[in-house]
Amino acid sequence: MANDNGPPSYRHLVMVGLGTLVATIVISLFAETTVRQVANLGIALFLLVIIIAINVVFDIIGTAAAASREAPFHAKAAKKVFGAQHSVYLVRNRDKVANFTQDVIGDIAGIVAGALGIGLITRVVLTHPDIDAIVFSVLITAVIASLIVTGKAYGKRIAVRRATQIIFIVGKILAGFERLVFWRAEPGRRQRKSR
Repeated sequence: MANDNGPPSYRHLVMVGLGTLVATIVISLFAETTVRQVANLGIALFLLVIIIAINVVFDIIGTAAAASREAPFHAKAAKKVFGAQHSVYLVRNRDKVANFTQDVIGDIAGIVAGALGIGLITRVVLTHPDIDAIVFSVLITAVIASLIVTGKAYGKRIAVRRATQIIFIVGKILAGFERLVFWRAEPGRRQRKSR
């Protein structure tokens, strides 16, 4: 597992930092614009729940990658089982997988969830001026934080117990995506059909 040893390259750190910055700005603008334009408060709340779910799901993937072992996937890869090679790649690069899923996607989703919460609070307070803005703001913020933390705590239990199954599912999804758009997940093997 050569990928587990050695410090991360500065180029990788810079790319992660810049990518997170741009992604956060784009997703936050999209989410807040959507909340402001959606007339139905229920739809806005549904969007918030989706963002929280994304946060929890990607945290589960990161934890599962860290808890998985290569051996079960090698046996499947030897039998040419669909998704096995991608699962091996995920486990071998568990540090990068965890960084992307938990630190990048997870943190972005958390920030966006907070921004959506603020947008919802502002909207409700403006349309219902009789509501105590401070109490309502604290309540919504606490509910969002509670859902995220509780979801991650429960998700980690599942990820540790079923790490192999989870990574195999993700491997199948990557393999299917590769087959769909002719893309290679492993560096040095990326190629398109047109080449």
